[in-house]
Order: sequence, then C-alpha cells, then structure tokens
Amino acid sequence: MSFDLAAYLADRRRAVDEALERYLPAKDAPPATIHEAMRYSVFAGGKRLRPILAIGGAEAVGGTMERVLPTACALELIHTYSLIHDDLPAMDDDDYRRGRLTNHKVFGEAIAILAGDALLTLAFGLLAEHASIEVVREVARAAGTFGMIGGQVVDIQSEGKSVDAETLEYIHRHKTAALIRASLVSGAMLAGASPPALTAIREAGTHLGLAFQIVDDILDVEGSLEELGKTAGKDRRKKKATYPEHFGLETSRLKAKALIEDAKAALVSLGSPAEPIRALADFIFQRKS
Repeated sequence: MSFDLAAYLADRRRAVDEALERYLPAKDAPPATIHEAMRYSVFAGGKRLRPILAIGGAEAVGGTMERVLPTACALELIHTYSLIHDDLPAMDDDDYRRGRLTNHKVFGEAIAILAGDALLTLAFGLLAEHASIEVVREVARAAGTFGMIGGQVVDIQSEGKSVDAETLEYIHRHKTAALIRASLVSGAMLAGASPPALTAIREAGTHLGLAFQIVDDILDVEGSLEELGKTAGKDRRKKKATYPEHFGLETSRLKAKALIEDAKAALVSLGSPAEPIRALADFIFQRKS
C-alpha cells in the first residue's frame, strides 16, 4: 500500500494549526494591533513544511508528534517572522505573500518589523519551555548569522553581481536549507535519536533544504502570482543569485531532483518509519507553489 501523503499532511497541518492557536496571544489581547499582525501572517496559509518535518523527524526514530509539537510550532513562528521581514521594502519589497497583502502593506512597516520580532521571541520562549538545550542551540544556529540570517546577508550583497557556484550554494544552504535541516534534526533529537540516525536525518535535511530553494528559484521563473501567492519574476528583476540564472532551468531541475534522491538515500537505514520524510521529499520537488 502506498503512503497517503495528502492525509498525513492534512492531519499534521491541523494539529500544528490548533497548537499555534493555543500558543499565540489572542488578537484582542492588548496591545491588540501587534497580536493581530502576528496572527495575520501566521494564519495566512502556508504548507507548514518545517513543523511537519520536525514531526516527521521525530516519528522516523520512534518519537511522537505530541512530544515535538511545541518545537514544531516554534519553527513555524521563526519561518513566518523571516517572511514578514523578507517582504519589507528594505529587503525584497513584496506586496503579496500566500495570496494576501504582505504584513507591512496591512499594518505598516513599523508594526510589521515588531510582529516579526515578537514571533521570533515567542518561538524561543516555546523552545526554552519545551525543548532541550541541544535543540535550542541547533535552532538558534540555523536561524542566526551562521544560518538563515547569514545566508540572507550574502544574498542581499550578491544582488546585481556575478557570483561563483560556491557563493550561490552558500546562500542557498544558509538562507533556506539551514532551518529545514534544523526542523528535521530537532524532531529527531527530541525523540532520542541515536547518533547514526541523527547523522542520517541531518544529511537528508541538508539535501532537502537545498532542493527546496532550487525549486523555489525555478518557480519564480515559471510561476505566476496566482500559483505562487507571491510576486513571480522577482529574482530576475532584483538580479538575485539563483540556480536558474547561474546554471539554466534544466540543469537546475536536474540538480534539485538529484538532491531529492540523495535525501531519500540518506534515510534508507531508518526504514519504513522515515516514509513520511521520503514522501515529503517528492512533494518538495513536485510542488507548484
């Protein structure tokens, strides 16, 4: 019997959304504007990929969703904060995210900045309360200057420049892959993964994260606002360093596919409990938004 990814995603998304509802302040809790802005972006839709990967990482080594759900939610809050800030005029200057006006277009730039700050702070509060110090350290590194923020810095500094393949991979591995890897790894850590299992999960997460960003770059070229829920063609207009720009679309597609296969190969030793992650790997490659 083949794995039912659609049912798996629907169940995990529902659990994550219910938990996020519990953890976020009510929209009318004072000061109401900031809480409304936080909730606006968190509940704007989205695949909930990072929290579901955290759950999948735990389940792959015998853990349960319930054990990792607060950490999974923290990862989604970190991701959402990064999107709010990415969309600001000083960064990517985008008007749409997930098919809706971006946070700063609705609440203004100052509140959008503070909403992102508040989501990041809430995320680490959840981690401090529910995760181990090793997981807090893993997520902090992935979200900071040695991970997502560091990649974003080099991405911004590379706009309009001709960069080599090494710099391009640095951007992608840090800006996107670091937090995706940390999502899988943190779930596995909380579930008590053995060192060999953790190594396999970490390797798979790196491959998945890099593939995700390459596919994102491809979709920016081939997609539309209606499909993506955000402005298409933005990378070329801002002259960003991307795989399609550097290698061309077909080579980029082949690279992403090879990374997906590498991720699945890394999980062989974990057997059938890792099937959700393998199915998610195919989903990452085949997605249209």
